[in-house]
Amino acid sequence: MIQVRALTKSIDTGTHRVEILKGIDLEIPRGQFAAIMGPSGSGKSTLLGLLAGLDSPSTGQVILDGEDITRLSEDDMALVRGRKIGFVFQSYHLIPTLTAEENVLLPMELAGREAGGRERARELLDRVGLGGRFEHYPVQLSGGEQQRVALARAFALRPPILLADEPTGNLDTATGQAVLELLLALNREQGTTMVLVTHEQTLAASADRRIVLRDGLVVSQ
Repeated sequence: MIQVRALTKSIDTGTHRVEILKGIDLEIPRGQFAAIMGPSGSGKSTLLGLLAGLDSPSTGQVILDGEDITRLSEDDMALVRGRKIGFVFQSYHLIPTLTAEENVLLPMELAGREAGGRERARELLDRVGLGGRFEHYPVQLSGGEQQRVALARAFALRPPILLADEPTGNLDTATGQAVLELLLALNREQGTTMVLVTHEQTLAASADRRIVLRDGLVVSQ
């Protein structure tokens, strides 16, 4: 489902060039749950952003479900994200002026899949334990509840790939465990290929595979 070939990423600071990723090769099969680990500055979030097409590599390829996304235009990449990728951020990124239901409904509206969208949004919010919070705004929800809304939104279009950057990083232990269990259940039920960046050993231990980065290189998988 995901192929990464000789992927590099560097930035020019004006005085020198910083190499963030130094040649990553990976293959992640359909349906696998992979955890990316490593110390701060190892390139984890950069790699995830490249997998999502949120940034372009310096060299190399990212191939999602047989499609090379590396040189797509932003408009074409947006279409790929809409079809294939759900993304969960550590800081939720909910739209504050929309209710929980409207936040989950939004990707379906943007993709032109509004038929049955409200029912789908409510079904997902029920699934993540927020059946009574459809009309609540993000400010009225706890951090754990906001992350559950973000999870429901990420699965709204039944994406074949889910990418998550520290999805339990801002949550207490019990809430983080509940979010992890939801991720695992959705992974099993929908066969979603999941790639999560995490520092947390508990979350990583639940993955099918752990990929460890250090200094921009894969040192263990």
